[in-house]
Amino acid sequence: MFLNTLKIPARALLQCVNRGVISPKHRVGLGRGPSRLYYETAKPVDPSMSGASSARTVDLRSDTVTKPGAAMRQAMAEAEVGDDVFGEDPTVNELQKMAAEVFGMEAALYVPSGTMANLIAVMVHCKERGDEMIVGDLSHLHIYEQGGSAQLAGVHSTTVTNLPDGTFDLDQLESKIRHGYPDAHYPCSRLVCVENTHNIQGGRVLPLPFLQEVKALADRYGLAVHMDGARMMNAAIAQKVAPSTILQNTHTVSVCLSKGLGAPVGTMLAGPQGFISRAVRCRKALGGGLRQVGILAAAGKLALGDMINRLEEDHRHARTFAQALLECDPPLYEVDMAAVETNILRFRLRDASLTPTEFCALMAAVAEGEQATMGQGVRVLMFPHIGDSVRAVWHLGISLEDTQLAIQKLQFVARQHSQKRLRAQ
Repeated sequence: MFLNTLKIPARALLQCVNRGVISPKHRVGLGRGPSRLYYETAKPVDPSMSGASSARTVDLRSDTVTKPGAAMRQAMAEAEVGDDVFGEDPTVNELQKMAAEVFGMEAALYVPSGTMANLIAVMVHCKERGDEMIVGDLSHLHIYEQGGSAQLAGVHSTTVTNLPDGTFDLDQLESKIRHGYPDAHYPCSRLVCVENTHNIQGGRVLPLPFLQEVKALADRYGLAVHMDGARMMNAAIAQKVAPSTILQNTHTVSVCLSKGLGAPVGTMLAGPQGFISRAVRCRKALGGGLRQVGILAAAGKLALGDMINRLEEDHRHARTFAQALLECDPPLYEVDMAAVETNILRFRLRDASLTPTEFCALMAAVAEGEQATMGQGVRVLMFPHIGDSVRAVWHLGISLEDTQLAIQKLQFVARQHSQKRLRAQ
């Protein structure tokens, strides 16, 4: 029978997955049938179309929607600047030194985005076109960055299966390392990439023993380890350790300033001095060499200096919301509390007749009678996500009051849906 399965064409196999004959749910944890894998970065509902022109909006789509506060704007306005391409912007230089110290790395580089930082890391670690990196199959670098490593750097990628907690099997990782180079048939394995916290798997924090084992395996075979640490600060807060404690298990890291840390732009790429020297060249080639960028780096300094500890507030609000999902009456929601580790929450709907897309539309609109019931209209913005789940993300723009309003809205939607079901019977 095994031999017969090998005769199934790849296209037919894909059709089986899409039709639900082969369910992907074992891989994504929350899945229960065929579904679109990735969330849609859709525009929020137009208030004029939803009766929500005077409603309170709670934006849980992503921690990228944060806006700089008054102190950050003042720091930006007063920033001392220079030409950073010449290495003469003092605020950028201060930020890079600060980041290197926080991360426990020799040097750091300010770049415009996390996607660029990850691409630069791949370009530096994989020195020749046709080199290979090993990434998680549900990693941001593999899914959401347009295949830039292949498109722009000429680097081949092979994947290992991400487990529900964001890790992957080390035996599988070892099996993917090429041992035949310079045999003309094979690329050369150069790099292993990990993601911490893991976005698609719901903000999961990679355990330190896992990172230690990945680093030991990579060192044994002469590979580098790069961490896509867009939300690595959330991991540090969740584990109650210094960022450098996490990063001693990697060679390089990229850390976003523009998510939970609240800066409007920017990512720090850090690693050994030689790596950063080569990264500067790659940044220039990719168009990331900016001039008087100290205006933005000033916001980054405030983010790294003042905004890290407050991430626990986001984690606490996410847990409060998750607990409310479980306690909702009538029961409409399912959530694994053990998986709620940081600021990203994934949950499911118990009733298959209500799709995640329909649910998100209900949460984003103001229904008839809502203001009379709740005292005001509330629009809660979230995304349909993988495995028929819904994703919500907390950030510095969401207060405890916002969280409580979002809880009231999910309870209102549950009651409305239950009443609709009863009327239809």
